[in-house]
Amino acid sequence: VRLVESGGGLVQPGGSLRLSCTASGRTFSNYAMGWLRQAPGKEREFVAAISWTGKNTNYLDSVKGRFTISRDNAKNTAYLQMSNLKVDDTAVYYCRGVVGSNDFWGQGIQVTVSS
Repeated sequence: VRLVESGGGLVQPGGSLRLSCTASGRTFSNYAMGWLRQAPGKEREFVAAISWTGKNTNYLDSVKGRFTISRDNAKNTAYLQMSNLKVDDTAVYYCRGVVGSNDFWGQGIQVTVSS
């Protein structure tokens, strides 16, 4: 499975962005999907995850109420809707897909929140 992120960029504080993660392959619907991020000088951290059914989600405390993870298995795509963005959300965001022992990562995409 190959994962490709899109939708990043520069946004002002308080603004919104929607990241997309599109997967190749026919088994996307079997994968739990997640988003992680890494800010300059910091370790990579978990942001959000969604089960393969889409029924269960989990979030980093600091993004709860601002970010929403979702998926469309018909489009082989997972999303991260980010609202009320803060300067501290600036990071490279990575998409991740996991099922069993299989663990796939996207190449990462930059999100910069700045005035």
